[in-house]
Amino acid sequence: MGNSSEFQKAVKLVINTVSFDKDSTVQVFEATIRVLGSLLSAHRIITDSKQPFGDMTIKDYDNELLHMARDLAVRLLPAFENTRTGIPYPRVNLKTGVPPDSNNETCTAGAGSLLVEFGILSRLLGDSTFEWVARRAVKALWNLRSNDTGLLGNVVNIQTGHWVGKQSGLGAGLDSFYEYLLKSYILFGEKEDLEMFNAVYKSIQNYLRRGREACNEGEGDPPLYVNVNMFSGQLMNTWIDSLQAFFPGLQVLIGDVEDAICLHAFYYAIWKRYGALPERYNWQLQAPDVLFYPLRPELVESTYLLYQATKNPFYLHVGMDILQSLEKYTKVKCGYATLHHVIDKSKEDRMESFFLSETCKYLYLLFDEENPVHKSGTRYMFTTEGHIVSVDAHLRESPWKEFFSEEGGRDPVGKSGHRPRPHELKVINSSSNCNRVPDERRYSLPLKSVYMRQIDQMVGLI
Repeated sequence: MGNSSEFQKAVKLVINTVSFDKDSTVQVFEATIRVLGSLLSAHRIITDSKQPFGDMTIKDYDNELLHMARDLAVRLLPAFENTRTGIPYPRVNLKTGVPPDSNNETCTAGAGSLLVEFGILSRLLGDSTFEWVARRAVKALWNLRSNDTGLLGNVVNIQTGHWVGKQSGLGAGLDSFYEYLLKSYILFGEKEDLEMFNAVYKSIQNYLRRGREACNEGEGDPPLYVNVNMFSGQLMNTWIDSLQAFFPGLQVLIGDVEDAICLHAFYYAIWKRYGALPERYNWQLQAPDVLFYPLRPELVESTYLLYQATKNPFYLHVGMDILQSLEKYTKVKCGYATLHHVIDKSKEDRMESFFLSETCKYLYLLFDEENPVHKSGTRYMFTTEGHIVSVDAHLRESPWKEFFSEEGGRDPVGKSGHRPRPHELKVINSSSNCNRVPDERRYSLPLKSVYMRQIDQMVGLI
């Protein structure tokens, strides 16, 4: 928003008052994407020589946020130790390490969506430790995928590698795993990340996608992505969850814009019906299965990215519709409240941090076409928690590439390489740009009339 005084005030508050030396057990995934990601993003904004958002520099800033990010990450590292697979424990105590009664089961997204933040930290510090453990976890999960379908499950035992949850879908438990395979490639340029993403995207199209081949023509129902058994590809249930609404935005990033338009229409049709997205929607019963809406951002995120890719003003209308629903149904005296029930619109006394970091941010950027994010000439990417990172040539430099090398077959983690240890803080700042990102602008605008027919059909379907 360009509010430098408020940004500087917030940074100083964090530097002066926040400590991670706490007897507190946190989720490794949430602490990484919410806390570590925000520290790294703010540090990059402060140290950017171009200062595209206004003067966001901090007087006498001495990389304090980067020091704090490293401190937090070091406190999360015990989660990666004493696991036979290299897949981390889901929770860690910031003072004492992994709790003695810790759960040996974790979700794929939670364990496999740490590479963006840990990778940025490693490359800013020149210390491979953090990227090494995050990448090892991704590869360990990847090696557990089904030989037959290429799909992964949603819950795994970190000691045995046994799939406890065999459901494969686009939503909870798997969503950001796919997202970070692609975003890790965009940021770091490691070819194997793109290869993994392309392979799993093909499996998703082969086994999860149902309905007709084309979005706006042909026989059958409009396309839908369902939940299946990872080994057989057989349907496991008849619901989709609201987290899946992120997927059209991911499809925009890889250039599959036509399919993104179609899938986005499905989720928007549900929003139109309830003025919110129920946490789970049963597409067979045409009714919500789980009725609350915690102000999630996924539909807004996909709307924003589709508008950036197409410049079709229809998506501005979608954004206005979402904004008006939030104002009408969720606004309360001290903020915006989770909807307990999307039909009767009863509320809960809870506002998640992602409402500010994502839902509001993507809505704001949707309508602010002159924002430096769009006009500065720098390429930007958002983390899974909506923290902004410049796509920088420096982040594609990794002097420790030999630690990540593969040796044949399906097992990129096959060799038991020496794990580098954290060393003294070494800070590297760079503001150079990198242009090796997909060009989203080469796609034609979808006709609004065609899109509206699709929405009408979706509304009729549900």
